[in-house]
Amino acid sequence: MPELAPPTGLVHRSFIAAMEEFRAEGRGGPGDDTTLGATLREYGEKWHDPAVFERYVAEVTAAAEQPAGQLGVPVTTLWYTDGSEYLGRIAIRHTIATRFLREYGGHIGYDVRPTARRRGHATGMLRACLPYAAELGLESVLVTCDTDNTGSRKVIEASGGVFEDERGGKLRYWIQTELPRV
Repeated sequence: MPELAPPTGLVHRSFIAAMEEFRAEGRGGPGDDTTLGATLREYGEKWHDPAVFERYVAEVTAAAEQPAGQLGVPVTTLWYTDGSEYLGRIAIRHTIATRFLREYGGHIGYDVRPTARRRGHATGMLRACLPYAAELGLESVLVTCDTDNTGSRKVIEASGGVFEDERGGKLRYWIQTELPRV
């Protein structure tokens, strides 16, 4: 059964296969300004080396304590796995302290590997990460998607997303991290 877990070397082989799937659909090119795109450009040719992969896992894990990368805020990344099978990742930004995050990026970003899509994994990941966000002190989280990304819009809405507005080609939703206490 799929579950969220800290990044681990136990899914190395499956992770590499997933990254190749993303590349095959055009991710990681010079115009891909997403976190996944930047990561593919930086590590894509090096991940096959187990030592490099372990360093990558350590960097991703450390980003929860020290702001790093293109966003400049602490980020807790969890991988959605089923045994040794890597299905996707979700990143919880501890704050949306930058203008970009407040307007477009939000608290949460996620990716599901192409061969695992349309099976409910994105919804499962998003719902499962909400208690982690609550533990970080976030009562609600901003989650965004492109206006033409119907699948992601449905995932956000199925996870309790309440539409706020559209800005710069992004639909913006707020999701409560905990159920209201009765």
